[in-house]
Amino acid sequence: MGEQEEQSLSPHPHPLSPSPSAAAPATAASAPASRSSRSKKPHSSDPSSASKKPRLTLSVPGRPLSADGEVAAAIQHLRVADPALATVIDAHDPPAFQCPHRPFHSLVRSILYQQLAFKAAASVYSRFLSLLGGEHNVLPEAVLGLPPQELRQIGVSPRKASYLHDLARKYASGILSDAAVVNMDDRSLAAMLTMVKGIGAWSVHMFMIFSLARPDVLPAADLGVRKGVQHLYGLEAVPRPSQMEKLCEQWRPYRSVGAWYMWRLIESKAPPPQLPPAIPVRPPALPATDDELMLQQQQQSVIQMIDPLQMLPGMG
Repeated sequence: MGEQEEQSLSPHPHPLSPSPSAAAPATAASAPASRSSRSKKPHSSDPSSASKKPRLTLSVPGRPLSADGEVAAAIQHLRVADPALATVIDAHDPPAFQCPHRPFHSLVRSILYQQLAFKAAASVYSRFLSLLGGEHNVLPEAVLGLPPQELRQIGVSPRKASYLHDLARKYASGILSDAAVVNMDDRSLAAMLTMVKGIGAWSVHMFMIFSLARPDVLPAADLGVRKGVQHLYGLEAVPRPSQMEKLCEQWRPYRSVGAWYMWRLIESKAPPPQLPPAIPVRPPALPATDDELMLQQQQQSVIQMIDPLQMLPGMG
């Protein structure tokens, strides 16, 4: 249930990161020793699961990455645990994990942005906020009070309207709450969120990383992360989701940060945009492959989750 939303359309050239100035400095002094010394448990990949729906590869949450010194602790750990990743870390400024919205608001925004190009999604989101009277009114009861016809007038499809109402009903009934979402362990939260129409495993991963700043989430099915791992380790083929757990084991307990660097690695490998010649000198390029389209769509969705400016109303 809820896998329809898993891809947003339209590639977007913006960087896959917030402003690095807000990030914590990557210094060993601020790194809690208890995190980097946490024992590791071996995980084996299951080749037979390659054809199945990707499983949620999640663990019990630690301190959020938004906590003071936690990004620095993550970077220190990843440098030591994975020398190959250390070279990628050196090439990029550290990430910052701060979300300006409450969990319910973030989930609503995620649904509104599904399968839309950024400008179109930002326009719908802005009209949605105007309809409710501002960000402070993005509340379950207010969302339930918006009939599908009214939502359709601002560009929200009937299917998305049903997703929004299902999420709001689960909040209004007490099945979900912001407090419960923040305090639930990763596995329990994943099980609860995927009960909501329109929210699938990939969206849960993105929500946990960029809205809740959970430190050890591995989006194993994300094509950008998988391609990053391929480049990082010089693999002949893009690893299957079932292989990612073993390949990224050394990143524990900071696989969210490792995944963030994989998005940056893929971004750095992308060729710069070129202006077309005034007179065509060659046949048109062949259409993008399915994998290329999926990567573009997932990168666009990640951009929308990360960029704090794009999270603010009326911007973009």
